[in-house]
Amino acid sequence: MEYTKKFDKKSEVVLFSSTAIALYGYDQGMMSLINTNQDYLHTMGIAEENPLVGVIVSVYYLGCAVGAVLASYLADMRGRKPSIFACLAVTSLGNLLMFISGMGFERGAMTLMFMGRIIMGLGVGGIDAVIPVYSSELNEEGGRGKALAQEFQSNIFGLNMAFAINLGVTYGLGKANQWAWRIPIIAMQVYPFLLLSFIYRLPESPRWFIFNDREEDAHEALVNIVGKDEADEKLEDLKKAHEEESAQSIGYGDMIYPSGEQFHETMVTVMGQVNQALTGYGAVSVYGPQIFELLGFEVSTAEFLTQGNYISYFFLMTFAWLLIDQVGRRFLMVTGAFGIAICFAILTVLGGLAMNCEKLGIPNLAVSIPGSIALYVATGLFGIGWLSQVWLIPTEIFPSTSRAQGSAISVIIWGLANFAVTLLTPIGFHNLNYWLFLVFAVTNLFAGWWTWAYSPETGGRSFEDNQAFFSDSKEHNTWLVTRVNNGEFRHLPRGKKGDGIDGERQPLLAADGA
Repeated sequence: MEYTKKFDKKSEVVLFSSTAIALYGYDQGMMSLINTNQDYLHTMGIAEENPLVGVIVSVYYLGCAVGAVLASYLADMRGRKPSIFACLAVTSLGNLLMFISGMGFERGAMTLMFMGRIIMGLGVGGIDAVIPVYSSELNEEGGRGKALAQEFQSNIFGLNMAFAINLGVTYGLGKANQWAWRIPIIAMQVYPFLLLSFIYRLPESPRWFIFNDREEDAHEALVNIVGKDEADEKLEDLKKAHEEESAQSIGYGDMIYPSGEQFHETMVTVMGQVNQALTGYGAVSVYGPQIFELLGFEVSTAEFLTQGNYISYFFLMTFAWLLIDQVGRRFLMVTGAFGIAICFAILTVLGGLAMNCEKLGIPNLAVSIPGSIALYVATGLFGIGWLSQVWLIPTEIFPSTSRAQGSAISVIIWGLANFAVTLLTPIGFHNLNYWLFLVFAVTNLFAGWWTWAYSPETGGRSFEDNQAFFSDSKEHNTWLVTRVNNGEFRHLPRGKKGDGIDGERQPLLAADGA
């Protein structure tokens, strides 16, 4: 009976975290077809080619950046659950403002839409900052990478759900109907509603209780999570961790200034998010139909192919959680970036041919079909190599005293980087056409090179093991992975299968890790 209870609680945590992470994916799929809805554009008072289309999409990410800071602060001060609750409520409010924008009025419609986008970003950004920390603190065993990759697969489910709803109402009601863009927006309310209804069932983080001198509450939470038999042992581990870390006072200054104690870890986190944005998949998620149109497909065909790409994306993501703890985060990121670069290089050539098919006497399908295959492959490579890794690594390299701040910095950079990409992508489409693919090919090459040179392999290691990389890099006076500790962190630990598994488990509820 105790095993069943323990299993059920773990399942509840994973289900809750996965559903929360799906919020971000839903927004990406939601805006894809809204951007081309005639009534939406008329209500906002803008043309489809107007840069403001991209600005409305991208300000959401600025809200995410601010929300990450506020939510992380609240998570440290009042607890993980109150912070998540507040973020869900704010997300719901922002979504409602978007829904009523221009409903019965046109003056001020764009202003209200901007407000809704920013406020919803505050909530979703906070969720993306706190959920990975909360989830890792409540899971006591199993591969870290697999667990988070499975949760991020739900991100793609949210993307698919939103685009499918969008596609259905668009073809059912027409692009000139206001409900074809309002229904996909309000349908998002199902996520915060369900999560707010369910959060009371989950325990607060025992680690947060211990760090706030609430030992009895921590013990009660541990009993709820791991059962009575293991609760006492886990409590002692957390108390030991608290004693060891209480002397450490790490603030944002220690993380963002070059002289700071955690600056190296912060730069690995920052560049992970920057490089993920440089892969171009924030743009592909939001502007998928326009990319297929660029390859020569008609609008309706492009929209259905986009849905197919998202479905393929969802199923290919399964390889991420099958491989991430077996071959490592770094290997998937490097090979993924170089693979995506090759796909975008191919798309550059095919995009150029697609725009000149008549002149060259080439059948459209001879170009558009290979182009679609290349885009499907590139999307799958992104999901396998980049979607979850950049969110996982910060939870493996920062100590408990700075993990919430590290997660917040990760979301801030993610928000700012995606703000820039989603703002510039529509401008790039209208000015560079297929040459935009070449830009993404080059940025992926950079992302792959930087990761190979400077990002250590954190999988299969405990928090203490990963900290050894950063301390050794100071001794060697270099950040190059190949030169630190004889290149040991280029790959997963070798010849230590048992230790590797323990390393995967230790940071979650053990003495000194996540």
